[in-house]
Amino acid sequence: MFPKFVNAASRFAPTFALAFMATNKIHIALVGNPNSGKTSLFNTLTGLNQKVGNFPGVTVDKKTGEINLGPHLNAHLIDLPGSYSLYPRRADEWVSYRVLMNQDTDVKADVVVIVADASTLKRNLLFVSQLIDLKIPAVLALTMMDVARKKDIIIDLNGLERELGIPVVPVNPRKNKGIDALKKAVEATARQQYRPPAFDFIPNKNLAPDAVTEVKELLPALSDYAAIHHLINHESFLLNDELQEKIEAIEQKNKVQHTRIQAEEIMQRYQRIKQIVQTTITEESPVKKQLIAEKLDRVLLHRFWGYAILLFVLFLLFQSIFWIAQYPMDLIELFFMKASNWFSGWMPDSWLTDLFINGVLAGLSGIFVFVPQIMILFGLITILEETGYMARIGFLTDKIMRKVGLNGKSVMPMISGFACAVPAIMSVRNIENQKERLLTILVTPLMSCSARLPVYTILIALVIPKTYYLGFLSLQGLVMMGLYVFSVLIALLVSYVAKRFIKLKEKSFFILELPLYRHPRYKNVLITMVEKAKIFVFDAGKIIMVISLLLWALSSYGPGNRIEKVNSEYAQRIAANPSETDVLEKEKQTALLQNSYAGVMGQYIEPVIEPLGYDWKIGIAIITSFAAREVFVGTMATLYSVDSDGEDEQTLRQKMHSAVRADGSKVYTLATGVSLMIFYLLAMQCMSTLAIVKRETRSWKWPVIQLLYMTGLAYILSLIAYQLLK
Repeated sequence: MFPKFVNAASRFAPTFALAFMATNKIHIALVGNPNSGKTSLFNTLTGLNQKVGNFPGVTVDKKTGEINLGPHLNAHLIDLPGSYSLYPRRADEWVSYRVLMNQDTDVKADVVVIVADASTLKRNLLFVSQLIDLKIPAVLALTMMDVARKKDIIIDLNGLERELGIPVVPVNPRKNKGIDALKKAVEATARQQYRPPAFDFIPNKNLAPDAVTEVKELLPALSDYAAIHHLINHESFLLNDELQEKIEAIEQKNKVQHTRIQAEEIMQRYQRIKQIVQTTITEESPVKKQLIAEKLDRVLLHRFWGYAILLFVLFLLFQSIFWIAQYPMDLIELFFMKASNWFSGWMPDSWLTDLFINGVLAGLSGIFVFVPQIMILFGLITILEETGYMARIGFLTDKIMRKVGLNGKSVMPMISGFACAVPAIMSVRNIENQKERLLTILVTPLMSCSARLPVYTILIALVIPKTYYLGFLSLQGLVMMGLYVFSVLIALLVSYVAKRFIKLKEKSFFILELPLYRHPRYKNVLITMVEKAKIFVFDAGKIIMVISLLLWALSSYGPGNRIEKVNSEYAQRIAANPSETDVLEKEKQTALLQNSYAGVMGQYIEPVIEPLGYDWKIGIAIITSFAAREVFVGTMATLYSVDSDGEDEQTLRQKMHSAVRADGSKVYTLATGVSLMIFYLLAMQCMSTLAIVKRETRSWKWPVIQLLYMTGLAYILSLIAYQLLK
């Protein structure tokens, strides 16, 4: 395909002396409709040589990478969010729009690579034609050529290039075909061997002739079509006050009607597109063949079997997370445990050693132990997206979710929350509507994540009898399932209420294109897994470390000379009874924790938590398990002077079962156990989640609101449960 570009170069006057070429680096924007293969092409072009950040002011992924186009010419490639047209509605479409209109201060585009799906080319050509009329140097990359052939669609690539006036290159990122030809075409375009076509795709000036002329007098570098967009959206552009006033005056003077211009433009474009399609695209078969995708959709989108299959897929997804992630998580925990033991034996006994082992190493362990779940979850989700099934999940569930203020795209993050809220919240970025995205972030932590399982397990064993119904239905198992069902119902209820308080006026359009089923491209899966792990470790990890060190300080130091008195007292007791050293050391740890700032806080809040059925020891566990809910079991083990290894877990349950208050009444009754399970189910006790919410919302406002509403809800419902059952 590419050689004809060289032959065709005589149509344009070649110019090699470009200002930006002096730096030997150009900036390329990768644009296209959603599901056009843009991300696959980006990953193929950049490989692992890419970075992920955020566009300023919005939580939209900014994926960038470096590629080499030829001798002495490198390129900085940016993958812009998918758009259907140059009339943006969603936050991510506005990001692309500002870059393409040269209104982004951080991102510039010397060349645009437009990615279009060859199997649905007519629809893609609307966006292509708009970009052509902006007069940005552009190259059209046609993907899905194999799918087009299966549909008996034949495209005259030479004729299409002639009609559009820009290079057209067929590519297959999955098989690495056409990539070299695309790079050569981009290089030739960057060196101005191909220039934007002199003619407009449609006569844009006729849409608002006088107004366009006057705007171009103010800004001569604009094309006719760019001038129209300045008339429509100049309030959102980087223009000084004087220019804003002048354009507004032109708009008022000529009575520019935005909707009329847009409607006329779209009609004219599709008339021209129809002509191009008739001359450059042929379908050999008069009757469109029924593809495998259509047959699969009859089953996967069935009103009954569709939901049954969805539940089965989700069951396999999250069982896989637990099965697969457990092994690397155990290895990570073992590594940090061995490291702690090694450092504690090698380093001198001092506060600095304690800080390093119980603060720094413990904090790092709390960060890296999440990485396997994050990588596996996003790897599996990426496989679902690559195969095309993820879009079907949104389609199936949209009707239900919309009633509570969400939409079909909220389902996967919420279900992902059963494994871990951290990667689940990171996955909400594909929800375009800001209100629905925020609501999903607010309710996802209510899903019963895997960190709650140790708490549920020990409390259910304590207060729920081992009763079986019909010989095989375990009461303890039913209670466990009930906790998960309850978390879903509460999340939907909270979303239903919260949607009335979040006053965002952005309209919600659940426009969903069902992509064709494809084999996943495992290189994309791997890249996504690595990206998400890096984001968590380097962004959320910094906040987690700070809070971990703070919790260490609260648990290691106490007011006044309390800690010194405890150390002195137990030093004397151990010296007097050396045979009881192990027992006394365990009691000492309990006393130290009781007299630390965390212990004092636990006793200080005891009057507040007493109506829930909790004592000061449970209060300490609530405070320390803020780092992670599963810390509850370890805290209880320390408080009851029991090692937290698996061999002593039964002993821990026995001691908790026999624990009594000052008046002799049992601590862990059915009422207290149920109240505590509800509290841990609803309370926001996960600093990792708060850190990732802060990162995704770019504000401490929403994490604070989340912390307050979840804690308040947990307190109220736990109080009701305890008072009803006691």
